[in-house]
Formats: sequence, structure tokens, C-alpha cells
Amino acid sequence: MLGYALLPLVWLLISSTKSSSSLFDSFGLWFGKDFNLWTNIHEVLTYDDGIYIRWFGNTVLYSVVGAGGAAVIATAGGYALAKYEFRGRRLLSASVLGAITIPGTALAVPTYLLFSKIGIVDTPWAVLIPALASPFGLYLMQIYAAEAVPDSMLEAARIDGSGELRTFFTISLRLLAPGFVTVLLFALVATWNNYFLPLIVLSNPMWFPLTVGLNQWNSLATGNAGSGATTTGFYPLVITGSLLAIIPLIIAFLFLQRYWQSGLAAGSVKQ
Repeated sequence: MLGYALLPLVWLLISSTKSSSSLFDSFGLWFGKDFNLWTNIHEVLTYDDGIYIRWFGNTVLYSVVGAGGAAVIATAGGYALAKYEFRGRRLLSASVLGAITIPGTALAVPTYLLFSKIGIVDTPWAVLIPALASPFGLYLMQIYAAEAVPDSMLEAARIDGSGELRTFFTISLRLLAPGFVTVLLFALVATWNNYFLPLIVLSNPMWFPLTVGLNQWNSLATGNAGSGATTTGFYPLVITGSLLAIIPLIIAFLFLQRYWQSGLAAGSVKQ
């Protein structure tokens, strides 16, 4: 299983060191005659006036704002569903579970039609607003908050005269931190890898994320960009660009791993 997961990454790393001709003349899981990694990186970063850097910045914007906002909303909403009794609570919880079962691709076209009517198609808002909605994150935080925040602690805070907002920010939020980071990581990966929705709602290349931009380069390499002519020189750009695109996710995962693991385990332990 580990080999199955790592094999594509090994191929990507090795292939990014090859020139266009070496990609086809040498064995896929071994290095070519020349070590072209730095040349490939330079070409990726400078091609078309550095459009890749623009795509990279767009992806960071969509991921940081979208995933961060989704984690904040999920944490506040999950806490409210877990710790407060109000009319419609059960129906709202059932609606969250139902929303989890709906694939994001099924909502892409309705989202485009809605955003087209309000005039935000082909703007960053068309990607950011849907990224803020994370039904799975909301459900995960509801389950986590129910166990991580003791009711007795909340009652003690109320007896001491602490308001609900003050209790949430000074007491509950600290206990919810591992769950918050877990949801943040899931949302970050989902937003960073988001492809179908940006493909539909964006047409200006200046607002493309990396997923859509790299696919555009891949279309030029395979001859699917309209003219039918292939440009094999784009293969190193696509491969090296893909390698650079996954590095931030690896760094984020390694940095947040300990919070992620504790967040997953804490929900199964009775407080």
C-alpha cells in the first residue's frame, strides 16, 4: 500500500529532472542522461511572463482564505450544534449529514448559474464563496465538540458570570484547537486540489488556480487545446509544475500532522 501511494510521487520527482526528449527515451523510474531539474524549474517560473507564479498565488489565496474561513465556520457551527439546544437543531444536523452525501461536482453547474445571475463569475469570489462551505468539517466539529468540551466546564463558566462569546473564545476554542486544525487541513487539501468548479466559473487565465493552469499546459502538450498540434516541450513544464504544486501541501501536512492525529484520536476518547 505504501509503495502504491509513493510510486507516483517517485515517478514525478524523477521525471521532473528530465528534458523533453529524455522523458520518452529513458525508463520512467530512472534518471535521464542530463539533470534538468533546475532548468525545468526556471522555465516553469518564467514561461509566459511568470504565469505559473500568478497561478500559484491564486491557489494560495483560494486555499488560505477558503480553507481558513471554512474551518472557522465549521468550528463555530459544530460547537453550536453540539452544545446548544434550539428549535430545528435535529433537522439542521440531518441537513448537514445530507449535504455530505452530495458530491461537489453535482453542485458546480447550479453554482455557476447562481453566480452568473449575481455577476461574480470569472472573479475570485466564485471560487472563494463555495470553499467556505464544508459540511463534512461542520459534522466533524460537531462530533468533536460534543466530547472535547465538557458541559460541566461550560456551566461553571456561566455561574462565574462569563458570557457565551467569552466562554467560547477563552475556554472552548482552546479545547477545540486540535479539531480546528484537523478541519483546516482537510479543507486546505480539498481547496488546493479543487479543479472542476474553477474550470467552470473562471475563464480569465489570470485567475486560474494551479489545477486549471496545469491542465491548460497539458492540453497544449497533448494537442487538446483546439489546434490539434502537440507541443512536447510542455511535458517538462507540466511535470515540474505539478511537483512544485504539491510541495506546499507536503509542508502543511508535516507541520500540522501532530494536531491532525490528536484531532482524530480525541473524538474517540471519553472526556
